[in-house]
Amino acid sequence: MTKAEFAYTGCDNLEVMAGAVNYNRFLVDIVGRRVMSPDVRVLDFGAGAGTYADLLSERHIVPDCVEPDHDLRKALRSKGYRVVDLDTEPSGTGQYEVVYSFNVLEHIKDDRAAARRLASCLRSGGTLVVYVPAFEMLYTSMDAKVGHHRRYRRRRLDAMLREAGLRVVESRYCDPIGFFATLAYKFLGRSDGTINCRALKLYDRAVFPVSKVLQIVTGKLFGKNVLVVAVKPRLAGEATSDRS
Repeated sequence: MTKAEFAYTGCDNLEVMAGAVNYNRFLVDIVGRRVMSPDVRVLDFGAGAGTYADLLSERHIVPDCVEPDHDLRKALRSKGYRVVDLDTEPSGTGQYEVVYSFNVLEHIKDDRAAARRLASCLRSGGTLVVYVPAFEMLYTSMDAKVGHHRRYRRRRLDAMLREAGLRVVESRYCDPIGFFATLAYKFLGRSDGTINCRALKLYDRAVFPVSKVLQIVTGKLFGKNVLVVAVKPRLAGEATSDRS
């Protein structure tokens, strides 16, 4: 993901999504469970305005951030985050024990190259957490508004991360009720791709907690999003406690 001539077109939707308290906590919990000590180096790949970085910082987990949009990078720096340019800072390669990327790969035309880049950021034994929109049939005006190139099937994302040299340890669809809510938005929602703030908050408070429980049953079948956790294999003979 390069910053050259990049400007994110959905900043208003980013602001609305920051109010999705349960949804955002669900994602941050996934990362938090994989950060075992305060000295673990974490990278937020596609940090946006810092929604997830801010929530992690409240837990004393302060990630480095990758963000191509100029204005969003400026906002991240104003909050005190280290903003990494992976195109000019080769020191970022192989330095992170946890890398997460939430709703980002769908914005990148060459997502296979991006997957290889994500893998290269990980230390041996490090963990990648990827969360993306699912099912092309759910592509809506909102996807078009924010510049999505695609939505994903679980097996395709699994295969792409394996091609990048990672071992998939968890793969499932999330938010099954959201699958049907997105279909309703597609056929009944606004054509300009905006998100209704009140409707989002109602869904987040009343429906998403139920949907999160249901995905235990539906995780291999369908959902609004795909979650994949993958690990970079250790080299033969490498000590598991090595942090050098």
